[in-house]
Amino acid sequence: MDVGSWIGIVVAALVLGAVAGFFLARFIFKRQIEKNPPINEAMIRALYQSVGRKPSEADIQRTMNAVKRQQR
Repeated sequence: MDVGSWIGIVVAALVLGAVAGFFLARFIFKRQIEKNPPINEAMIRALYQSVGRKPSEADIQRTMNAVKRQQR
């Protein structure tokens, strides 16, 4: 085999690996989002109500901002 063939095989393997890696990562990411959905305002309302408290809109926004700050 000459050098050109080796370079072609290596380039093809890299492209194939990149495409396969993209689809594998996308599949894993979608599965994780389904199992652990991001927190939203309805979830925060339910959390406050489960402890017997009626949340105000300011409470919900304060909690959402705290969650967003913590995720950074």
